Amino acid sequence: MLLDVRTYRCKPNTIGRHIALYDKMGKVPQTRHLGAPLCYLTTETGNPNEYLHIWIYENAGDREKRRAAMWADKAWLAYVAESEKLGALEFQENSLMRPVDFFPIKR
Repeated sequence: MLLDVRTYRCKPNTIGRHIALYDKMGKVPQTRHLGAPLCYLTTETGNPNEYLHIWIYENAGDREKRRAAMWADKAWLAYVAESEKLGALEFQENSLMRPVDFFPIKR
């Protein structure tokens, strides 16, 4: 199992519009290819302009295949274009991680 942990930071006062745009245009095409995320979280404490989501893949090949299909989806590309127009994102960090054997991820 491979976890894709993705952290994003928005410009101040834009996270609400960015999350709303994702809900309206990005969620359906992304989950069509990646499935539901393990979690999709906004910040309760710390930087209020950050959010995080974690996607589960069987392995690196599975991740590559599913993400390539997503990036070939016209609906996903339309969302990305609108997100760029909004201009809310200022930072992104991705980490690929594996769970330890003694705390397995339950789906």
